[in-house]
Amino acid sequence: MGKNYRILDLIRHNRSSLENHLIDGLVDGRVSRRDFIRHGSLLGLSLPLLGGITAGAGLGGMASVAWAQGAPGATIRVALGQPAAAIDPVTTSDSPGFVLLQQVGEFLCVDGPGLVLRPQLAQSWKPNDKGDVWTFKLRQGVKFHSGSEMKADDVVASIDRLADPANSSNALSVFTGILQKGATRKVDDYTVEFHLDAPNGNFPYMMSSDNYNAIILPASYNGDYEKSFDGTGPFRIERYTPKVGASFVRNDDYWGEKALPARTEFTFFADEQSKILALQGGQVDVICQISALAGIGLLNDPNFEIISVKSSLHNQFHMRCDSDPFKDPRVRRAIALCLDRDKLVAGLMKGRAVPGNDSPFAPVYPSTDASVPQRKQDIGQAKQLMEAAGAGAGFKVTLTTEYAIEIPAYAQLIQNWVKEIGIEMELNILEQGAYYGDAVFGKSPWLDSVMGICDYGHRGVPNVLLAAPLTSGGAWNAAHFRNKAYDTLVSSYIAALDLEAQKAAAGKIQNLLLEETPVIFGYFYDYLMPTAKGVTGVQPSPSTQLFLDKASKS
Repeated sequence: MGKNYRILDLIRHNRSSLENHLIDGLVDGRVSRRDFIRHGSLLGLSLPLLGGITAGAGLGGMASVAWAQGAPGATIRVALGQPAAAIDPVTTSDSPGFVLLQQVGEFLCVDGPGLVLRPQLAQSWKPNDKGDVWTFKLRQGVKFHSGSEMKADDVVASIDRLADPANSSNALSVFTGILQKGATRKVDDYTVEFHLDAPNGNFPYMMSSDNYNAIILPASYNGDYEKSFDGTGPFRIERYTPKVGASFVRNDDYWGEKALPARTEFTFFADEQSKILALQGGQVDVICQISALAGIGLLNDPNFEIISVKSSLHNQFHMRCDSDPFKDPRVRRAIALCLDRDKLVAGLMKGRAVPGNDSPFAPVYPSTDASVPQRKQDIGQAKQLMEAAGAGAGFKVTLTTEYAIEIPAYAQLIQNWVKEIGIEMELNILEQGAYYGDAVFGKSPWLDSVMGICDYGHRGVPNVLLAAPLTSGGAWNAAHFRNKAYDTLVSSYIAALDLEAQKAAAGKIQNLLLEETPVIFGYFYDYLMPTAKGVTGVQPSPSTQLFLDKASKS
């Protein structure tokens, strides 16, 4: 299929210089079709327009996501972990809570398949020339379950609520240094501007399902969410019983296409094995998420389907850069060279992962510089680095971590591998609550341990993963890593609106982190969701969402 320059020229008319630069990259072959669609969606180009551009460039139009249209009226039963605290869009910080919020609440946009942003409560968005003001146009005619129409005042109040430090919102990890209370401004009833602290090329992801707490609530919201579960979504709350479960019913007044299921039921389980037994016993139709290690019995069982989504999910293995013996980056690099990443992927993760390269830049990100060489196991080089650092005789150290997913088994593998360079590692594995503590420095084994492993959720862009755990002032900087050059590079990456500029900054960041190695990123794993045979239309997102509006079962 050849290029149609007439169509391309028509499309270019009235496009911004930034948008036309992206189109040039596609036409010239500097930007892949996949990366073009993803980055174009970020800049606010509609999916039909993106399809027209790729067709004009001779690469075919947009492929629509086809969901088998099942029979309406089913009850979809889901196994879910138990929420850790009261359900509240402002403060909820755990996966089960996020899943329940998303059943009734909606975001301005959704981080969809392939990291492509899709409109939800916003119809469109665009940046100014600098990227420090983003304007969102809202969908009209959307009603909250409580009856009022969603307008700009509700968006302003919802985001200000999350950006206000006084509310201790879980979303402060996203908004701090990016968006302050009072910087979300109403232009008219259906237009909102976000005035950022600094240019941010990936900002729409902070307004999407990627920012788990950013559902839009009525401006009048004043807490006690479990009594109302108010939102704009395709389901309404029917019943919520703490520590037991929740059920939802179809919202027949929904602004969009009505949900297929008549009801959804969520049952809370204490552990993965209980969820698996419930699925095998026919008590539930879906498990919200399983780990490859715990769910090995389901992965190849023909009685179940496994929905697998590539993601940036990972476990960060940090070493404190302000404590001996990890003050010397050669020791940190030596430990990183002990890991056999291919065995981690094939064995521990049953092939449901890809190797990590000791930076947050997962292969799923278009801005990742794939030309940076992949770190491999090299025990000989690791021993040389230990000798050069004066640690050739080895040392004793404690690795502190949590009972979560496959992390204890991962820790044991590390323990065995580092023996080869003389490191005697003791494991201190804690319950999750004890490991995270108060999640502030001085009151958290996670943030205070000399060496530890922490699970991290998926993000559609690496901004939060670059900043919170690795910048000098990062709230999650368990490695106590402080590097001015790194901080500057991250600021440059975050400010870049252009994909090629992002990739150039990413390559420098990746190489710096390979040299310094404050954190080991051993692998990025797939989001896995098992369903019973005959269940169709379930749409998981690795951003801890479960879309059931198109679900059915035979």
